[in-house]
Amino acid sequence: MTAADSQSDVIAFLSDPARYGLGDGGVGDGGVEQIETHCSIVFLTGDRAYKLKRAIRYSSLDYTTLESRRAACEAELLLNRRTAPKLYLGVRSINRDAAGRLAFDGPGPAVDFVVVMRRFPRSDLFDRMEETGRLTPDLMHALGEALARFHQAAEPTPDFGGSEAIRRVIENNDRELGRVAPALNGAAVGDLSSHARTALDRVADLLDQRRAAGKVRQCHGDLRLANICLWAGRPTPFDCIEFSEEIGCIDVLYDMAFLLMDLHVRGRGDLGNAVFNAWLDVMPETDGLRALPLFLALRAATRGYALAGGAARQTDPRQAARRLTLARHHIQAGVDFLVPRQPLLVAMGGDAGTGRSDLAARLAAVIRPVPGARILRLGPSIDGVCRDAGAVLEAGCSVVIEGAFAEATQRRPVADLATRLGIRSFGFFLGALPAGQDEVPQESMPWKALDPGQGMPAVLADAAALLMAEVP
Repeated sequence: MTAADSQSDVIAFLSDPARYGLGDGGVGDGGVEQIETHCSIVFLTGDRAYKLKRAIRYSSLDYTTLESRRAACEAELLLNRRTAPKLYLGVRSINRDAAGRLAFDGPGPAVDFVVVMRRFPRSDLFDRMEETGRLTPDLMHALGEALARFHQAAEPTPDFGGSEAIRRVIENNDRELGRVAPALNGAAVGDLSSHARTALDRVADLLDQRRAAGKVRQCHGDLRLANICLWAGRPTPFDCIEFSEEIGCIDVLYDMAFLLMDLHVRGRGDLGNAVFNAWLDVMPETDGLRALPLFLALRAATRGYALAGGAARQTDPRQAARRLTLARHHIQAGVDFLVPRQPLLVAMGGDAGTGRSDLAARLAAVIRPVPGARILRLGPSIDGVCRDAGAVLEAGCSVVIEGAFAEATQRRPVADLATRLGIRSFGFFLGALPAGQDEVPQESMPWKALDPGQGMPAVLADAAALLMAEVP
């Protein structure tokens, strides 16, 4: 019996506008709109959404019993109220009375359950907002801070995660990519797998240390743009993983990697860098950044086989071709994430009113490796900033230090740091170079004056061109 057969009467019940006290017209005048996903059917009516778990079984979930669907609904409500308490309203039963009639929370035994949510415009989903140009750095900054607070409050789950869990992710990706490889038409599936295993060998001990340190927590698990919406003016993650503890209980940085990967593949590295820096401003992370390229690659692989599998189910050839193109793009991105790249150290100097902070943020977004540079601000102690910058650089992430840098005593320690680590470095001033610049040898860290009068686009283009020439 198929899922549609076993739940046909429940689906008919939920499709009937009269069950919600509405008329029997179309969607526009009080009807019911239906959306199907791999795991659920969502019924939209009025200002509510009713989510029915489909009676299906996959390798990672089993919704074939009434009890499993009830438990999944209750888990979805509990877990998603951590990030979206205003969206998730409750769980309702659908009961059959002695005469065979169905009703919400009615007499007789329950035959199914639904999660009840507030309805929001689909145009307020972050994937659609990205497509229409409505996502902004300010929104991503707010999202990064909110996710950091969420991850800090999430429950540690030391029974999950670590190197063996990531090894199983690689094995699962290999298995699923093998099934769709013929349709991917030459995509570098084998390269992605072998590079991922090599990367895991390099960071296996780190992953186990992070699990022991409490960095594996009950996370979101599916943190991509399609599962974030704008609610009451705030970025709101929803629809987290509730059906698998192994998929949901993961390293907090692995959770973030899905979002960062999604933005990068969409060509919005600027927004990815904004959310990355906002998250790091709240969530203390340094050593874990060494594992980020692997995490990004695994997320790209997972999304790649999901897109390829979705293409096979498409009846529209154009949509199928589009999904396969996106799948290949994700596979190539996964390979690119794992290409070793030397981090870069950049100092951004000048008066505060010259647009220094804006230029630092824009430059950080274009510097490799993905997701761009960590932005640090020059404080009272140059030694403290250099110490923090050194730790980030040694973890493989580029750094932009923003500040006045008016004194040679501020500039020299940055140059010395680059020399000690053996990495490339560059300094910029918005405006004329300050007096005493010759006290810092240009061969250890060259500095260039930028004219803010040219306008920010021209200044950014000049600076970016110089930096790209510095990257091997």
